[in-house]
Amino acid sequence: MNKQLADFLFNLETDRNYSPRTVESYKRDIEKFYRFLLEEDIKADDVDGIVIRNFLTKELMSGVSKRSCKRRLSALKHFYHYLQKSGQIDTNPFNYVTPPKIEKKYPHILYSNQVEELLSENRKRTDHLKSRDQAILELLYYSGVRASELVNIKLGDINTRSRVARILGKGNKERIVPFTDSCAKTIEDYIKKSRPLLASKNEQISIYLFLNDKGQQLTTRGLEYILKNIEEKTGLNLGLHAHLLRHTFATHLLENGADLRVIQELLGHESINATQVYTHVTEEGMKKEYLSAHPRAKK
Repeated sequence: MNKQLADFLFNLETDRNYSPRTVESYKRDIEKFYRFLLEEDIKADDVDGIVIRNFLTKELMSGVSKRSCKRRLSALKHFYHYLQKSGQIDTNPFNYVTPPKIEKKYPHILYSNQVEELLSENRKRTDHLKSRDQAILELLYYSGVRASELVNIKLGDINTRSRVARILGKGNKERIVPFTDSCAKTIEDYIKKSRPLLASKNEQISIYLFLNDKGQQLTTRGLEYILKNIEEKTGLNLGLHAHLLRHTFATHLLENGADLRVIQELLGHESINATQVYTHVTEEGMKKEYLSAHPRAKK
């Protein structure tokens, strides 16, 4: 890995608070472009629109999806913006390249009855991790936080009396998110009963809210494993992951009349455009309900 890329990735992780998974994704995409430059004997400083188009053509012809190409372009544009901002290049050639058009895919969500069933079935568990997992499920659904944000919540960030959590999001931007009274009680139950048992398994005292079974801070990969285990233990097949609950949170708020700007603030989106996707989700759901319910919809 060259120094430019190493410095950029360090900036993403430390200054912009990107998750390890996102940083690794940027690394893979940029390194692939560098391999292309090496094969074509092109210097990084000599990249222009033609070089980028040739790279895209090669990717598409080798079977890489338009969605993956668009993601790589975004990573490279971000990288070259960093190089330009730090004075290492004069212009960003990726500013003048239009990414391939892809069919819009709207996020999958859970219906309200599915969420209720998930929370209800998980409460029936009797193992020692039940209350922690219940607190995770409820906080993800009732606050809409990202996986990376959830695992970095500290004990001091949670106020169950006021029912709010202080969240450190992307770009080290702090926001306050509320949660329900029932969620507050679930978190209190976990903190008073289960968390001390988990913390006792580790000699070092952790300041983080959620701990793994070894008493250590939970990781995003560990969170994935927990959510998968919840499905197995409850017998539900929902394709459960943190972003599914985040999408569900936002869509349910919108369906029940919440203002789009409020949802934007709760989700920690920099742009309203990222939040507007949920208006399309509710429109798609409306169409499906209409087609399935109207007696002459399929005539």
